[in-house]
Amino acid sequence: MIELILDFAKILFYTFLDVLPILSLIVFFQIAVLKQPIPHLKRVILGGIFVVLGLALFLMGLEKALFPIGEIMANQLANPEFIGVSEGEVPHWSNYYWIYIFAAAIGFSTTIAEPSLIAVAIKAGEVSSGTISANGLRITVAIGVAFALALGTYRIVTGTPLYLYIMAGYVIVIIQTIFAPKDLIALAYDSGGVTTSTVTVPLVTALGLELSGAVPGRNPAVDGFGLIAFASLFPIISVLGYSQFMALKSKFYI
Repeated sequence: MIELILDFAKILFYTFLDVLPILSLIVFFQIAVLKQPIPHLKRVILGGIFVVLGLALFLMGLEKALFPIGEIMANQLANPEFIGVSEGEVPHWSNYYWIYIFAAAIGFSTTIAEPSLIAVAIKAGEVSSGTISANGLRITVAIGVAFALALGTYRIVTGTPLYLYIMAGYVIVIIQTIFAPKDLIALAYDSGGVTTSTVTVPLVTALGLELSGAVPGRNPAVDGFGLIAFASLFPIISVLGYSQFMALKSKFYI
């Protein structure tokens, strides 16, 4: 327990140091540039304390729970005994199907819980006067991330070059951009960025690194990274596809 408290105190201290430049910048502009007192000072101070505590607790949770979960699951799902491969036998990519299912499930669930995506979805619903469904956008983006991580883990297992997938993906995005409704293009591009945030990145990173270390012939430094790129790219495709589908559907019913 004492070790846990000391670890939290250390994380809390470094979190405060990380947040301090942002707070200093805001205070400087408010007082020196705008020459205005800070409104609701007590509330701002209390909110700042909550932010630092929340970030520290979140980082503590990452270190003690999320990272180990990703590592343990990747190792267990890639274990030769679990995938049914005898000693000395080279596994086929199809032997790792549970990895692909797990990656897709992790991608979907973490994206649905992603705070940044929730915020963007709510704002998109507000400015569109309900035309864009917040839940619909979240589910569409989550499906894109689920497919992205399943494909990304397949890339790790097979060892194929990352750039081939990324180039092909952006070619699809460019083609979709030409034909997609113009008022949703910017939202689709932003949807790719907000998926790779506080909840998704730690689990996905741990999954990729541990999977590349568990699969024979893979190098974590070379093959372990790249899942975040997939998680950023494929939500753009899914949202653009969803917008194209809805546009075609509305024309059909008209």
